[in-house]
Amino acid sequence: MTQQHPIPVPKKPRNNPGATSALSEDRHRRSLPHGGPHDRPPLTHGLEFVLAAPTSDDEIHVETLTMIAYYHATGGDYALDHGHTVPIGRPWLPGSPCDHLLVSLPYPWGPELEHCDVPGGHARVLWLLPITGAEKRFRHSDGLEALEQRFEAAGIIPTDPYREAVVADMS
Repeated sequence: MTQQHPIPVPKKPRNNPGATSALSEDRHRRSLPHGGPHDRPPLTHGLEFVLAAPTSDDEIHVETLTMIAYYHATGGDYALDHGHTVPIGRPWLPGSPCDHLLVSLPYPWGPELEHCDVPGGHARVLWLLPITGAEKRFRHSDGLEALEQRFEAAGIIPTDPYREAVVADMS
């Protein structure tokens, strides 16, 4: 088990003062090999996930982040990265139409959050944006950029669990 590391996550995303943030802790850091006898010990790197939410209901957010971290740590076809989508298996929050997560750049916090130095290495932080099944299908058919443009044009509030989908459900 790794120790806590100080990733500087602001408590609230920019332009959304009512939201709270939760951050994963990568318990499966990967060691990078070093080249010679004079090198420092190997650096580690990890991928962390941040989730912005309208409430501080820790239990449901910790469950979501734990599920995502476990899914990602499985590796192979389950390793997550920018642009991937993941089914949650339930509504994000009770009554929400959002039942998937889009792994996105941490836009609400700014680019300084994406790459963080941590003791012994670095971490990349990506945002888990709750989306609907229709938005997931649109992302896979039309691409990430097209979906992000829809979000921007609609002016979504990412922490609104009851927001309407930005695409029609064609399932």
